[in-house]
Amino acid sequence: MFEQLIREDDLYTILYGASAMLSLVACCYLLFRRSNAIAPDITSPVHLRRWAAAFFASLTLSHLWYLPIFYLTSAADIMLCNTIGGTLDFMTLFPFAIVVLLSMLQDRRRPLWPVFVMFMPIVVGLVICCVNRSDALLPVLFAYYLLLCIGLIVYMVREVRQYGRWLCDNYADLEHKEMWQSFVVLAVVMLVLFLYTLEAIVPAYKYITQLDCIILVCFLVWRVETLSDLSIEDKAVTLEQEPAGGSLEDGICQCPPEGVDNCEVPQTIHDKIGPLLQKHCIDSQLYLQHDLSISQLAKAIGTNRLYLSQYFSRQGMTYNAYINSLRIDRFMSLYRQAVATQRHITARQLAFESGYRSYTTFSAAFKQLKGQTVTAWMREMGKES
Repeated sequence: MFEQLIREDDLYTILYGASAMLSLVACCYLLFRRSNAIAPDITSPVHLRRWAAAFFASLTLSHLWYLPIFYLTSAADIMLCNTIGGTLDFMTLFPFAIVVLLSMLQDRRRPLWPVFVMFMPIVVGLVICCVNRSDALLPVLFAYYLLLCIGLIVYMVREVRQYGRWLCDNYADLEHKEMWQSFVVLAVVMLVLFLYTLEAIVPAYKYITQLDCIILVCFLVWRVETLSDLSIEDKAVTLEQEPAGGSLEDGICQCPPEGVDNCEVPQTIHDKIGPLLQKHCIDSQLYLQHDLSISQLAKAIGTNRLYLSQYFSRQGMTYNAYINSLRIDRFMSLYRQAVATQRHITARQLAFESGYRSYTTFSAAFKQLKGQTVTAWMREMGKES
């Protein structure tokens, strides 16, 4: 009965074709366009664009291998077509969706082959169902699928939190880097997958499924286009001054290689980092440089990223918090000067002069560090003057 409704429903046919066409266009766009159209000033990760294109290609193919349902009349043939389509989906579409989410996290390269291995029991079970033309294994496969979804959600929550900590330890500006949006992507993906299983039970969900596909394609293209490639930021150092050297004091102290993660910073070096930060970061106002990374700052003061990261850790702060504190102190100083000289200037202008490109980012950082909003602080300053 449900399959008959599909064949006779022009609206569903239009949504089905629009979803397939949109995913195909998105695939070609990510593969063949070199620059971003949504955010021209951002360079997105190449490997992420390719994996997203692969996902969109599999989404297009998924619409194709379910297409015979529009023409089949036998219930047995329709069930077989659904089972074959599900098998192909679990071989391509679902694994690619998880790989895309993992590729968005740039703190480290994660192995991707386990993703495909996780879906193999479902693929094997569905192949057995196709051969035997039986749905006896479907409840077991559905239970495994639900457990797999729960496990993936728990894993992604942990990895995204770890990624957020890594960003705060290595970057001064988090615009176009944070990954809370991946939760939205994950929720949409899981919703789409769940709705696939409910379509046969609740016919109205057939429209929601295709609408979700369209929303997913649009959202994912936006996310890929607006995510900065962090692998290229430290390669293009734009510091105005020359680095202080390869060591803290005329080569006496040898810095460890960048790949060494368990090297503890000696106390003698720790004591020298503070004065060097004062000279090469605060006095020179290097902290005003947008997208200043911890590697660039370490190069400027003549030490290693790991030493500098451990220095901030011993101070009980992250690198992001350190730079934000300097910028906000500058904002407060500039505002006091403006009030003293009765110069009219907006908070947005002062935030820009303090190293921020986004007022929203500045406002959030100010409230986090000072415990009150920018507006409330400025109001207090106005009363005092």
